[in-house]
Amino acid sequence: MSAADQARRGTAYGVLAYGVWGVFPLYFHALKPAGAWEILAHRIAWTMLLCLILLAVRKDWAWLRPTLADRRLSLGLVAAALLIAANWVIYVVAVLAGHTYEAALGYFLNPLVTVALGVVLLGERLRRAQWIAVGIGAAAFLYLALAGGGFPIVAISLALSFGLYGLLKKRVGVALDPWHSLFAETAILLPAAAVILLIVAERGDATFGTGAWHTTLLAMAGLVTAIPLLLFAAAAQRVPLVTMGLIQFMTPVMQLIVGVLLLNEHVTSSSWVGFGIVWIALVILSVDSLRASRRSRATITPLDPAAE
Repeated sequence: MSAADQARRGTAYGVLAYGVWGVFPLYFHALKPAGAWEILAHRIAWTMLLCLILLAVRKDWAWLRPTLADRRLSLGLVAAALLIAANWVIYVVAVLAGHTYEAALGYFLNPLVTVALGVVLLGERLRRAQWIAVGIGAAAFLYLALAGGGFPIVAISLALSFGLYGLLKKRVGVALDPWHSLFAETAILLPAAAVILLIVAERGDATFGTGAWHTTLLAMAGLVTAIPLLLFAAAAQRVPLVTMGLIQFMTPVMQLIVGVLLLNEHVTSSSWVGFGIVWIALVILSVDSLRASRRSRATITPLDPAAE
């Protein structure tokens, strides 16, 4: 398969992955009256079962021992699991509470938070356009906090938890394929998921088994979690990171559309202004990334030994 065909296929995989994530609010909304904690526990449990089945069929267990023997890697996986669990539960709480637009804002802010974390924690240097984008993003945050009458806790929490999750995966050097990483992180969270399910059942709030359709939807949580992850991994292997970064804006755009048009959520005028400021920052960041990518490719010519 040619490089162009690989790129087209990778782009298609990326669009599908971010498209699935974009309609997640509809799935979680359909799980009512299940609460956020019950949904989180089922998402962990069914994802774990799916991973176990796949790894058993593939007889793919050789990676476990060296992973467990690597203390730094194991601790990194624990921290990553806690961060992604926090991200999941905050997102589901926002959707079930009718604040999908706030969750969308969090994922719009995520690229800017990721860049800021790189500067603060990794000592990375930013280009002028990146500094401008981060500054505009900070201005959007201040505007939303002041004009909205309160701290945008949902958006910031989602952006920070996912940004730190990505940063941690990079720092600990998790050299695991998506299935291995997903299995490890869900295995770490499984005891907590079991406790949550017991507490929910004890309180009489469990909804699993209350109806065939509802039970089926909860049981699909493993597939719903795994499918976009696998599509994302397949896309990341075939297209540049810049392309993936641009495609990722599909998700919050779709979430915003779903929240406003399909779930009938009300977005205040001040929130729309805040979104507009963030979008300006994202346009600057995207254009700068594209220019940097083109300059990087231009430095590698057919005569350059690095290109051979």
